[in-house]
Amino acid sequence: MILSDFSLLLSLAQQMSVFLVIAYLLSKTPAFLPLTNLSPRLPNTLTIYCLFSGFCILGSYFGLAIDDAIANTRAVGAVLGGLFGGPVLGLLVGFTGGMHRYFMGGFTDVACAVSTTLEGLVGGLFHLWIRRRSLHNEHLFSPTIAFVATLIAETLQMLLILLIAKPFEQALALVEVIALPMVLANSVGAALFMMMIRDRRRLYDKFSSHSSAKALNLAQRMVGVFHQGFKQQDAVRIANIIHEETGVSAVAITDTQQVLAFKGMGSDHHHAGRPISSKQTYQAINENRVVFADGVEEPYQCSSSDKCPLGSSLVVPIRGSENDVIGTVKLYESKRRLFLHINRALGEGIAKVIAEQLRDSHVQQQQQLLTEAELKLARAQINPHFLFNALNTISAVVKRDASSARQLIADLALFLRINLKRNQQSSLVSVELEHVNAYLHIEQVRFADRLVIKQDIDESFMHLELPTFTLQPLVENAIKHGTAHLLETGKITIYSRLNNGVKQLVVEDNAGLYQKPEQATSEGLGMHIVDTRLRNAFGASFALQVECQLNQYTRVIISLPKEPNQ
Repeated sequence: MILSDFSLLLSLAQQMSVFLVIAYLLSKTPAFLPLTNLSPRLPNTLTIYCLFSGFCILGSYFGLAIDDAIANTRAVGAVLGGLFGGPVLGLLVGFTGGMHRYFMGGFTDVACAVSTTLEGLVGGLFHLWIRRRSLHNEHLFSPTIAFVATLIAETLQMLLILLIAKPFEQALALVEVIALPMVLANSVGAALFMMMIRDRRRLYDKFSSHSSAKALNLAQRMVGVFHQGFKQQDAVRIANIIHEETGVSAVAITDTQQVLAFKGMGSDHHHAGRPISSKQTYQAINENRVVFADGVEEPYQCSSSDKCPLGSSLVVPIRGSENDVIGTVKLYESKRRLFLHINRALGEGIAKVIAEQLRDSHVQQQQQLLTEAELKLARAQINPHFLFNALNTISAVVKRDASSARQLIADLALFLRINLKRNQQSSLVSVELEHVNAYLHIEQVRFADRLVIKQDIDESFMHLELPTFTLQPLVENAIKHGTAHLLETGKITIYSRLNNGVKQLVVEDNAGLYQKPEQATSEGLGMHIVDTRLRNAFGASFALQVECQLNQYTRVIISLPKEPNQ
């Protein structure tokens, strides 16, 4: 009896080996993907149903005929179908396999049809138990759980054969022969099948994670390198980064005429600054397409040295703002290595990242030029107007108070000197206040008792940086479009505050006449320029804020980063 059990177990193991070979071959196809990601989408569900129903049917076909019954490995398909798809899908897979077994006949046909359907349900109940216990999805790929579920399902099948199949004596004799081999073969087979799926899933996850991490790290290191355009020193940095992150044998970056940077194997005769000599590079530039010399069907041929160790190359064009080629990224592998597919994908991605950076750099430079042009326009508008009023004020004061007139002339000179010499992009708050105070002193004399100025700036603000020509236009706006329209005394307050941890400078008037312009007209040009330059310098979260209570106050708020260039 023991020898008979062993022979049957060996036969079932052979059947299971066929299953595993089929499963291994399927694991190389896209049909296997639904088993690794457990997506509830209908196409994936249909794939799982068809796949495991097929294994159920094959299990019956490959079975061994014993006493008008079939010793088989059908349970593997039913249980795994339920484990992957849940109770409903498990029932459908089991029912399909069971009905197929029923039409094959024999005195156990009904028992096998019922038991196979219930085997699918057992797998589904394990699926439900794992999900409801909030266990990690990884447990669904546990070979141990697959073994236990199949063990229970096969034991249930033996009990159902004893309960349903007639005559009982024949059913008992059959179960005595097939029970142990079938339970062991199906349980071990299900565990091995699950182990194969789990390993495939882990390999896929590991490969995806590694590739994603490499691509993200590469993109992160490249951000901002070409912020000043396509220059040689930046190309050298990019070539070093690509060489370190991709691990290819060599990297080169060219413009349309010469090599800008070369890093890696063959650097003894590939030098930056030399004219382009590779025909693949010329082909990529002229035809605006990726050119690949795989080193097998099309070898890379170095034009500089016959002893060049490089054997394959990928040349990816870098495209400018109008999709024209402005350069290339070249990845090389040695003659002893084949080009990895991931490095081909990375090469094309790298060229896109560089192109995007160059486009952003171009846009930022255009915006900077536009802002500077607007700033010059604003200065040209302000100075003559202010100069006219200042000279009138000095003319009125000079006869009655020569000392005050001299001080006004000194303030005017200081104001103009700061205006004319301000070519820097940024300045300290203390310097901005010096500029504002020179302006305010002249305006206060001009308006006399109709204008009151207050300042309360914390000393810790004085060393902070902000774009040049920020405070004065706001103060001038507060007077020109605010307090100058009041019949009573106008009040201008410049103060600092800490708002939710953010340092802020506030210019406040007591007129409350601010109206948001629909576009940057000449009246709102000063505030528009200040807002644009703050955004460019510190980011959108540091944009100019305006709070206005009609006829009460207008507050213009400048938020500053805690540290320069934050």
